[in-house]
Amino acid sequence: MRIDLHTHSTASDGTDRPAELVRNAAAAGLDVVALTDHDTVRGHAEAIAALPEGLTLVTGAELSCRIDGVSLHMLAYLFDPDEPELARERELVRDDRVPRARTMVGKLQALGVPIDWEQVARIAGDGSVGRPHIAAALVELGVVGTVSDAFTPAWLANGGRAYAEKHELDPFDAIRLVKAAGGVTVFAHPLAVKRGEVVPESSIARLAAAGLDGIEVDHMDHDEMTRARLRGLARELGLLTTGSSDYHGSHKTVGLGEYTTDPEIYGEITRRATGAFPVPGAGGPRPA
Repeated sequence: MRIDLHTHSTASDGTDRPAELVRNAAAAGLDVVALTDHDTVRGHAEAIAALPEGLTLVTGAELSCRIDGVSLHMLAYLFDPDEPELARERELVRDDRVPRARTMVGKLQALGVPIDWEQVARIAGDGSVGRPHIAAALVELGVVGTVSDAFTPAWLANGGRAYAEKHELDPFDAIRLVKAAGGVTVFAHPLAVKRGEVVPESSIARLAAAGLDGIEVDHMDHDEMTRARLRGLARELGLLTTGSSDYHGSHKTVGLGEYTTDPEIYGEITRRATGAFPVPGAGGPRPA
């Protein structure tokens, strides 16, 4: 089985519509794909309706969190999307995205970048506006060469010159809320230092003690030494280890299925979940 547990669609900051994403996942030879848009489940219905035969969808979201002044992302899988307290928190984060993005556009303008809100809004379309949309605008303007190049201290990285904070969940609350909704939590790209400051291993240990299920190890922003370090930490703390593409379509160079999760780990995630269940595809033919 080929399993990719971290992807994004136009429901947040990817470039593939949810239906297109699942078709592309099947074409890439995946057996299981998780749709984990930022702080929203809005793309799930479209993805399920278009799910090709032979591909299983894991519903989820990537929750924006902050601990001790450091931002982190928490992947939440197979939770009940209608659980009211978790739904309210997702809404608070989403509602803060536009004011935050406008603040970052203003900071870029103050730095002499000829960016405007209309350009960013056009790129975001119906998605939840975020830093990748602003980064794409910087690429359009020739300020940086790629979206990844915008995520540096000079521009949009955490604490960067044009960075602005947003409403974020306390990760201990996130774990509690996801658990209460029957879901499973995995700390996304925990040591992606190129994105900015990362949480210390002592904080990961605290999160594990609070019920964190796993950490994302095999990711494009982790080199081999970092992956080995994280595997050792996971063994020490009793955490599951996952691998994922963090696919965003054309916003990033990584492809679907470039990094994958071991089937045994996937099985354990599904065993722990009680809020929702993986959806087997029947919405359309699997691409040849």
